[in-house]
Amino acid sequence: MDIHKPKPWRGPRKRLGEIGAIAVAVLIAGPALAQGGAARPSAPPPTAPSPPNGPPGQPPPTGYRPQSVVDGVQVETPYFQDTLAVLDNLPTSAPARPKRARKVLVFCKAGGYVHSVIPLTAFAIGALGDRTGAWATTITYRLQDFTPERLANYDVVVLDNTTGAFLDDADPVATSARRAALLSYVRSGHGLVLTHAAGDAYHTNADSPGGPKSLWPEYSRMVGGFFKWHWLLPQQVTVKIDDPRSPINAAFAGRPFTIHDEIYTFEQNSFSRKNVHVLTSIDYSKMSPADKAKEPAETRRADGDYALSWVRREGQGRVYYNALGHSEHVLSVPAILQQLTAGIQYAAGDLAANDSPPAR
Repeated sequence: MDIHKPKPWRGPRKRLGEIGAIAVAVLIAGPALAQGGAARPSAPPPTAPSPPNGPPGQPPPTGYRPQSVVDGVQVETPYFQDTLAVLDNLPTSAPARPKRARKVLVFCKAGGYVHSVIPLTAFAIGALGDRTGAWATTITYRLQDFTPERLANYDVVVLDNTTGAFLDDADPVATSARRAALLSYVRSGHGLVLTHAAGDAYHTNADSPGGPKSLWPEYSRMVGGFFKWHWLLPQQVTVKIDDPRSPINAAFAGRPFTIHDEIYTFEQNSFSRKNVHVLTSIDYSKMSPADKAKEPAETRRADGDYALSWVRREGQGRVYYNALGHSEHVLSVPAILQQLTAGIQYAAGDLAANDSPPAR
């Protein structure tokens, strides 16, 4: 297999067979396989990258794994134990019968912080499609695969924790072409799914002069907002089911639940329910005063509205976003996996769901 081409999902049974052949190496050294390909040559464990918010050589904050990058190259294989947790909790069927054979492209290139969960998210989406028969999955980490011609082969593009300026490089013409390709792809009637840190792209930070601003307003509007601040893992929140009638939320059965994760908030003016149809949100009334006080006053939303997942229309296309999923354990929660399955099917056009903002 040419590892420089996008890699079709090969199915969990075949993949686990490959992993089983070097299980001891995986358990000791972590990721050791090329995604969907043959084992890479063994090598001494590399030095871990600098952890978030910590100096080199010191351990990450509690609950955090090192970034999923070694010597400037993204790691493409999830940890063996994490894949088992996903496989043990997959749904056995999808909520809708596909109207035709569907293809999903999972794009994994991060332009900023490289989340450890990226390879597991790609694995989970491949496993979901394989188990339910709802789609076939291709995984890529390459900018070269983000062209109008290649995108046209897929019904849905998943932006897997694509932080920063993930479509940009030193060539401004090529950068502009990739940005235009994404917008055109979605607006022409295709689906876009975004996981967790895909909402943390193309913006300045809260401490930047003039405060946080979008660096690509069309992208920020298409997503539904952009990141401003987060509670660190393992923050516990109560998740409210804002639309219990949505088939995308069916797995929750209308009942709120609690979860630990890194919890995103969105810039006040970038996110509004006037532009999205909210599926779930933080029940802010159940958050303790001490936890509320962790958020700096300058980043707090005046409306107290901390949405977590939503859908919206972009032209003729469909967008599904979920801010949960920083921690690998989130992808072993059955209801979360079911909502992800339904969200992808909504984006593909196979699952009808209310995506209209509330009446103004």
